Amino acid sequence: MGKPRLPEKFITLCRKITAKRPKTVIEHILRHGFITTEQLKNKYGYNHPPRAARDVKEQGVPLEMFRVKGTGGRKIAAYRFGDPAQARFGKFSGRTALTKKLKRLLLQKQGAKCAIYLEKFEERNLQIDHRIPYDIAGDDVSGTGNPDDFMLLCSSANRAKSWSCEHCVNRTGNKDIKVCRECYWAFPENYTHIAMLKMRRLDIMWTGSETAVYDKLKEKAEQVRQDMPDYVKKIIERNL
Repeated sequence: MGKPRLPEKFITLCRKITAKRPKTVIEHILRHGFITTEQLKNKYGYNHPPRAARDVKEQGVPLEMFRVKGTGGRKIAAYRFGDPAQARFGKFSGRTALTKKLKRLLLQKQGAKCAIYLEKFEERNLQIDHRIPYDIAGDDVSGTGNPDDFMLLCSSANRAKSWSCEHCVNRTGNKDIKVCRECYWAFPENYTHIAMLKMRRLDIMWTGSETAVYDKLKEKAEQVRQDMPDYVKKIIERNL
């Protein structure tokens, strides 16, 4: 697969991006024309390729996904540049807006807890994330962003949200901000759908001494040969 001819201005602006992860992806695509999920994982150690691609998009660089044959002969995902005319260099500052100052504001407003799990975490284990995907809504260009447009997530919740958003038909289709505003992943406290699916979700974590309760639930579920989610649902139904 040959490398496409790209405008010199596009290449120059791409190479001005200094954030490590998007820079790594961009340089690889500039050299080889595309990058596969295998290369992201095996060569660069990015265990969640959609997030690496998302970081590039958040810098204003258009990317598109397609399929290639992997080392095992099966089809795998790969990323290449989209239409250079759709680039948004200079309009948005991407993750440069996600500063320490913004994190302090979020900690003051939301507390040191994951917005999805609603559990407390050490501050260093919480990550800033756009409520609405950056490539749909962009963000404030003031230098810090509006705290209401962001949320704090633990790494597990961030990966789950990233995967779900990447596969949402609104993300790949109309990119309607209103649809995102009603989604669980943007506003888990008040939503009507999850990635445009008629679903409701409750993420529960048991920590510290609470793990003993989880172990008892698991033991009871195994005794009646039920999966944990079904067993917990039935307990809730009986007590409503």
